[in-house]
Amino acid sequence: MPRAAGRAPADFAGRVQQWQRSHGRHHLPWQGTRDPYRVWLSEVMLQQTQVATVLDAYPRFLQRFPSVQALAAAPQAEVLAQWSGLGYYSRARNLHRAAQVVVAEHGGRFPPSAEALESLPGIGRSTAAAIAAFCFGERAAILDGNVKRVLARAFAFAGDLAIAAETAKLWRLAESLLPATGIEAYTQGLMDLGASVCLARAPRCLTCPVTEVCAARAAGRPGAYPVKTRKLRRGARRHAWLLLRWRGQVWLLQRPQQGVWAGLWSLPEFDSADDALAALQALPGQPQALPVIEHALTHFDWTLQPLRWPLPARLAKSHRDALARRWPEGRWVSIDEALTLGIPTPLRRLLLQQQAAEDPDPGPPVRIAPQDQ
Repeated sequence: MPRAAGRAPADFAGRVQQWQRSHGRHHLPWQGTRDPYRVWLSEVMLQQTQVATVLDAYPRFLQRFPSVQALAAAPQAEVLAQWSGLGYYSRARNLHRAAQVVVAEHGGRFPPSAEALESLPGIGRSTAAAIAAFCFGERAAILDGNVKRVLARAFAFAGDLAIAAETAKLWRLAESLLPATGIEAYTQGLMDLGASVCLARAPRCLTCPVTEVCAARAAGRPGAYPVKTRKLRRGARRHAWLLLRWRGQVWLLQRPQQGVWAGLWSLPEFDSADDALAALQALPGQPQALPVIEHALTHFDWTLQPLRWPLPARLAKSHRDALARRWPEGRWVSIDEALTLGIPTPLRRLLLQQQAAEDPDPGPPVRIAPQDQ
């Protein structure tokens, strides 16, 4: 496993620590605390979410759930609602479950070691190590995506990180670099380097504290690392969304507790616009096609065709009952109320657009094909 110019690992760690103390980030609201609840919350929020988004969501979430006990006692629906806008809602469900485990099995106190923290729902090895380092001073290695990039470049680590055995080697390298003291500054420094200097594209090598000992920089090939050859095969889905409007309200359904957007409130979903129209052709009103939504999820791209269906204010009880029979888990809510629920990001944008344009351009009418009548 190559290292840069024969430099000792301690030299690398010392450079990171010194740089962090002078140039790293010190203003983030979750810094300067040893409260494992706050550190854990920030670490989970920052997974696959930009810092700017977390800076807005973090204080709002803490205001509603100021302690692990408050989070554990809350209904899951309320936790998902507070998570709205952060995406990847499985994080919120795991956060809720882990809080309940901490309260029920650990007396409301987070276990003080990385190994024990990793046993909690949704806490992986790197997150557990970060909590243990910042809150309990444990010498534990982190290896999130940013840190993988920093170490792979600094030590020209050529192993393919799509292979578990190669990732295990990088973990061993990360552990060998841990300093004897100052684990907090070192851990934060690695995070800061990956987030602000050793960027995936256009790394800022001239301002990097380890540029003199960086093997990838010496070879003039920082973009070659880290190596990850296996490409995720993305899928594609197409569905129609039914946006029923009645007396200023929308009809929402709570999605199942398993699968995409589990437990969130969303619109009725059909395989196609024709299927939606054929199923509900007895409803009064004129359905309208809204602009198509293209939404990218982790494993597939989702094309959603919203159909806005305004219903008359004097909607017959038989029609209201028919909707309730078809979707017993559904309910009418105002747009303001819908925006306080846990809803998917594309639906939030759609409802905000509807709210901003109470009388939008209806778009072309949608016709049912003769064979579907």
